[in-house]
Amino acid sequence: MVGKVIEVPGELAASQEKFNGAAGRAFVADLPRQTVEFLRRWELRIDGPSMYGMCALVLPVVRAEGTPAALKLQFPDEESAGEPLALSTWDGDGAVRLLEHDTATGSLLLERLDAARMLTHVPDSRAAVLVVARLLARLTSIPAPQGLRQLGDIAQAMLDEAPAALGRIPEGADRRLIADCAAAVREVACEPGDRLLHWDLHYDNVLGADREPWLAIDPKPLAGDPGFELFPALDNRFESGDIAWRFDAMTEVLGLDRDRARAWTLGRVLQNALWDIEDGRPLSPGHLEIGRTLRG
Repeated sequence: MVGKVIEVPGELAASQEKFNGAAGRAFVADLPRQTVEFLRRWELRIDGPSMYGMCALVLPVVRAEGTPAALKLQFPDEESAGEPLALSTWDGDGAVRLLEHDTATGSLLLERLDAARMLTHVPDSRAAVLVVARLLARLTSIPAPQGLRQLGDIAQAMLDEAPAALGRIPEGADRRLIADCAAAVREVACEPGDRLLHWDLHYDNVLGADREPWLAIDPKPLAGDPGFELFPALDNRFESGDIAWRFDAMTEVLGLDRDRARAWTLGRVLQNALWDIEDGRPLSPGHLEIGRTLRG
């Protein structure tokens, strides 16, 4: 009976197999049981077809009193661990509102947003960039609570990894660019900041809502400098000719120091390059173009 409550999407199972191996298979196998448990515990009933990404299954549900909500069952990892703390800190101001959460599994009950109204579908990419910037200005205005990952630790880890990684970049111009990104991070790493960061606010992670036109979802929260937040809006819906405009527009809306924002954005280029190198992939041409544009 438990297995008939939901059908786990094959794409979710495949991504968990790819990225998390045995632990991912165990998570997928346990999803039907978790669904039954949280439907019962939080007095919910399923209200439509499931949605999913690489790390989570989201079920539209209705609470006992008739309020629509969304049940998010996700693979527990370092990135998702701080999500309930961040959402409860924002308390709906610019982000989806957290209704319930389970510490052991990382499962969340969230207010229901309109999944059909995704910012990535707004035709005007510049208007979409400004939506992201205004949300980031609100989200990062709040000091990070205790218990979140620290940008300073992440920056130091990148700097520690960079020398060995540079030796694995065959193209000299690309190697010099990534070395310059590391140098930029080194300049700001001693002042990593203390704001509550979303870390992954791209256009797919902004949904329409009834109480506000747009709200952020799926934070991977950090404590740090808001300049570290700009990269996803440069990388997603990538347009080479708009890199400088997007960067300038976002730094203006957020009121950021441009040099610090530039350094932290180059830090994101470095971070993605390190991931590419670790996974044996070629460096992303789009990321390299962002780096070249901001390096000047």
